[in-house]
Amino acid sequence: MLSFETLFFAFLGGILPAMVWLYFLLKEDRRCPEPRHMIALAVVAGMLSVVLVLPLERFAVLTLPAGIPVIIGWAAIEETVKYLLAAIIVLWRRAVNESIDLVIYMITVALGFAALENTLFLIAPLASGNAIEALLTGNLRFIGSTLLHVVASAVIGFSLAFSFRKSRFVRTVCATLGLILAIALHALFNFLIIDGSGSFTLLAFFMVWSGAVVLFALFEVLKYLRYRKLPTNTCET
Repeated sequence: MLSFETLFFAFLGGILPAMVWLYFLLKEDRRCPEPRHMIALAVVAGMLSVVLVLPLERFAVLTLPAGIPVIIGWAAIEETVKYLLAAIIVLWRRAVNESIDLVIYMITVALGFAALENTLFLIAPLASGNAIEALLTGNLRFIGSTLLHVVASAVIGFSLAFSFRKSRFVRTVCATLGLILAIALHALFNFLIIDGSGSFTLLAFFMVWSGAVVLFALFEVLKYLRYRKLPTNTCET
């Protein structure tokens, strides 16, 4: 039976890396910050996504051929569930009234997902008393898996953001394309990590960090477009 101490340190080790990324995200949005209760809802939406994803991924393992089909299935399940929960719990609310909000909340949902997922990965090594393995697992997930979730969900967020004022048809097409691209990136990363050699693992980390650089550059573009039309020290409401 798992002890309270094991669960506590697993949760702490899982949530801290995600909260570090969230801190930097919110710092980037400090001029016109999002309501704290909306940020909290987005984190909860991400954590709830994990609860829904686990049985679906188990079903995928039982029904799909091993290898690439399962890898694609897992990626599709995670990205679709994250997006659906984000849409239902956060994105359809009146407070989401700017294009950049869609990116911020999609990333926050991804961080909530990563926080609980990281916690589950840390339980086994902590329960067996292997602190070194737990530390290595946490560090690798901080620079790899957590950032992967951020990049994949941000792709969907940007797809929604750049079609924010368009027709319903255009928004639907952009959301679908963003989801497909997010699934493809997620599946490719998982394939390189699971089925690749050590060199492929380095390629996977290079890919996700390169994607992060591009997406954070796009984030700055959205910030510029948002702030240039606002008087100093004011925000849209």
